Amino acid sequence: MAEADSYLLIKQKLEGLLATKGREFYLEVTATKGPSERLKKKIPTHREIVFSFLKKRPDLFGFMDTKYSSDLITVEVKERIEKLEDIYQAKLYKEVLDARYGFLITAKPIPEEMKRLCKITPSVLRSASDSIYGFLAIGQFDKEKGQFVDWFEDNPFEHESYWK
Repeated sequence: MAEADSYLLIKQKLEGLLATKGREFYLEVTATKGPSERLKKKIPTHREIVFSFLKKRPDLFGFMDTKYSSDLITVEVKERIEKLEDIYQAKLYKEVLDARYGFLITAKPIPEEMKRLCKITPSVLRSASDSIYGFLAIGQFDKEKGQFVDWFEDNPFEHESYWK
């Protein structure tokens, strides 16, 4: 099964998790087409220039509304994480779009070497603009079970402080 074949299922499962946070959110597949008008409205006017520089887009892209603003969400999907560049691709989208929430989702188990590297070098998963609420999380999605089976370093949906 190709990466693109899992976009809709991963989107649905993430939407289910986002729904538990009690705020309005929106997520769409953007790997094959640009963002919709609904999503474009949420991109700050000083950030839309980013799309003229990106050769690719995040596989999924969206937002979650807060009381005073909208926080962007980026999602990169990989069949497997094979190299550090896979993590940095997800981080690139999160950073240049100034997204509060970033996800790297893989179908295969998260390699132990990557976990160890991220533990000893926490900046790999952090962005300069991250407050205590922002994150880049790595999740393993089991296509056969149709669910997330692992998160690194922790499941972000179990940390209520991230969603304030």
